[in-house]
Amino acid sequence: MLEYAALGWASCPGARPLQGGSRACSCDRVGCPDPGAHPLSRAWQMQATTDPAVLTRWWQHEPEANVILPTGRVFDVFDVPAAAGLTALASMDAAGAATGPVAANGDRVLFYVATRNVAEDEDEWWSCPLDVGPSAIDEMPGLRWHCRDSYVLAPPSVLPSGRAGSWLRPPDGRPLPDPLRVLDLLADVCD
Repeated sequence: MLEYAALGWASCPGARPLQGGSRACSCDRVGCPDPGAHPLSRAWQMQATTDPAVLTRWWQHEPEANVILPTGRVFDVFDVPAAAGLTALASMDAAGAATGPVAANGDRVLFYVATRNVAEDEDEWWSCPLDVGPSAIDEMPGLRWHCRDSYVLAPPSVLPSGRAGSWLRPPDGRPLPDPLRVLDLLADVCD
């Protein structure tokens, strides 16, 4: 979490899957619909921080908590099925295109890109059919665009499958790629 804070990426603690079943979650919600893949607090957007003291305190209190990164602040995330993501990543590498950070989260690949949420006036912000919030995940099996009001589970978080997410291309502090260029490549592969 401190590594993310050093990049200027806010984070907050997330629930974790419990051993003994893919539907068991560390949250206190009976019948949790998204075990181990959501923030611990409903106030996650306000709580997410880059403050090292706060982050250290949170993870000392809850050392096994997953890592939630809010999107639409510093970065957006394109979230695609693993097969399409790996194909797109190979194409980007072959073309010498900048990929930016890329993570593997189970059957999904996440491409971190510069955010498009730069409007000075909130009324100027626009959404599109690819925008996805946490509640709409199941409705978007293909390409998902996590931007404002959404979040992603970041490595080394433990996924509901019991495996940990991992970086295919870890963040290194370089500027994030233009989302429209990455979207163009991903849209071709996801069609």
